Amino acid sequence: MIARPKTPDLAALLERIAACRVCIDAPRGRALPHAPRPVLRVGNGSARILVSGQAPGIRVHASGLPFTDPSGERLRAWLGVSAEEFYDEARFAVVPMGFCFPGYDPKGSDLPPRRECAATWHDALFAALPAASLVVALGSHAQRYHIARLGRPDLLGRTLGETVARWATIRAATGVYPLPHPSWRNNAWLKRNPWFEHDLLPVLRADVRARLPADP
Repeated sequence: MIARPKTPDLAALLERIAACRVCIDAPRGRALPHAPRPVLRVGNGSARILVSGQAPGIRVHASGLPFTDPSGERLRAWLGVSAEEFYDEARFAVVPMGFCFPGYDPKGSDLPPRRECAATWHDALFAALPAASLVVALGSHAQRYHIARLGRPDLLGRTLGETVARWATIRAATGVYPLPHPSWRNNAWLKRNPWFEHDLLPVLRADVRARLPADP
């Protein structure tokens, strides 16, 4: 059994995150190119399923709601849930590795998650979510953090593909599902790896459904 840190006061922590300006006032490298708008959803911390991705894109920065884009539609299909279920904070917590849209690189692609978020907030925040027994880690940033946080960095592969291919072992050891990001940019990877849809997704959907609270 992996020991979990003492849970801090979640409401106070979320207030501090909402007011965060560290990536502008004390950035690690170039400052965030726009006003911060942290996007995460944890409710009262009771959700048993945690989705942890990379960072909000420009559409999510505008909407303030995670996964309000085509990648969100694919993610919900992978999980086997409706939008109503996904946005119910009693069912799902959504916490990216970077809370704010990081901006674009010179080629027009999203930059990686800001390093300030994990360094400043993540250990305390995830300690405040002890109910989350299933973690859906989208992309290498989330996988490295969560698999290490839960005590098994030795299970990480050299590449994202290697880590995802070890999903059954990682799931059994940590409760983490390592997935590629549901972006269209990974369509080629998904075509090359049909086992992802045939083998992984049915198990993921069953695990998700088992953790969803019954409707009143």
